[in-house]
Amino acid sequence: MPAKKTTTKRKSAAIVEDDKDSKKVKVSHRSHFKEAGQVLVLGQGDVGQLGLGEDVIERKKPALLSLPEKIVQVTAGGMHTVCLGETGNIYTFGCNDEGALGRDTSEEGSEMIPGKVTLNEKVVQVSAGDSHTAALTEDGSVYIWGSFRDNNGVIGLLEPMKTCALPVKVPLTEHVVKIVSGNDHVVMVTLEGNLYTSGSAEQGQLGRVPEHFSNRGGRKGLERLLVPQMVKVKGKVHFVDAFCGAYVTFAVSKEGHVYGFGLSNYHQLGTKSTKMCFVPVKLTCFKNSTTAWVDFSGGQHHTLCLDAEGKLAVYSLGRAEYGRLGLGEGAEEKSEPTPVMGIELAKGVSCGASVSYAVTREGSVYAWGMGTNLQLGTGEEDDEWSPVKMTGKQLENREVLMASSGGQHTVLLVKDKQES
Repeated sequence: MPAKKTTTKRKSAAIVEDDKDSKKVKVSHRSHFKEAGQVLVLGQGDVGQLGLGEDVIERKKPALLSLPEKIVQVTAGGMHTVCLGETGNIYTFGCNDEGALGRDTSEEGSEMIPGKVTLNEKVVQVSAGDSHTAALTEDGSVYIWGSFRDNNGVIGLLEPMKTCALPVKVPLTEHVVKIVSGNDHVVMVTLEGNLYTSGSAEQGQLGRVPEHFSNRGGRKGLERLLVPQMVKVKGKVHFVDAFCGAYVTFAVSKEGHVYGFGLSNYHQLGTKSTKMCFVPVKLTCFKNSTTAWVDFSGGQHHTLCLDAEGKLAVYSLGRAEYGRLGLGEGAEEKSEPTPVMGIELAKGVSCGASVSYAVTREGSVYAWGMGTNLQLGTGEEDDEWSPVKMTGKQLENREVLMASSGGQHTVLLVKDKQES
């Protein structure tokens, strides 16, 4: 993500009047991508998440995907992929067992190639988890489809035990400016500076459900989890950004404080303890007088973060197995952000389950971590304990704009260099 420090613009991003016609509102946020490009895919695609049709179920090197228009955002769910076109259309492909594609895939093989989601509004941002997808429209509404799951299976989406195969509108009175997904939860940042969450609460990732209600809402039932509600923090905190790992949420306040909640069994939240955090904790390990954190991304048990003022440096914390921290052979788990060496200035970070990526300002992408699913682009299945620059025919003369990674596959957004 571009490290723009223009947080002051956020207040005026949309003018909301007590006007019945809320169409006049247009939301904006620094995380909405505008730069359009083409899509490259790599890794395993046995359920169609590469979008290359039924005959191509794995790619060792990035492959070019044919889409009807230029794309401004790519996001990889667990086993599906979502692409946002420059016109505001959404294209999806991959596993549709629980409706994560948001479109009819009854035709044999139609989930294996990109197909358009019917949504009659212009979408400005998308997010995806293990079996759900969410879309933010330009007027600050959120649509969602698919299903949330917990350790015992499906819990529903907006209603208990009910999955949605087509987009449904999320009931919220506030205008949303940013959406982001973990494996089974969604976080929404509103224009007013509030955080709303919904989904599974088992690991504390909703930040608003006490532990004794975290298993399917306890006696209050699943509505407690599925109906989006506000995350409350002592004292009034105005949130301007949020990020997710698989089972964690990070939220940044207007003052630049970082709050976190969710699973921290490998210190992936940056807490000293490995206990789950069911309410937001102000994370002191991110409070550094010289540092403004502009990007976070979490895998299953690790987190990457990017600081703006430092030098756009990449840091990692959490579990170290398979090299996912990028800190060199034999590195051990870290409970606070630790600099990852060997990468030029970065503009964005992203994680898959056990893999990590950094996109540099020059437009290269570095990968490290578990090599088993061929997600690193090295062409090999070896784990990489330090960042390796991704290469391949499709990356020649192209600049990488963003990377996103799922359970076994990775998606890159690129543009031709001569255009810039």
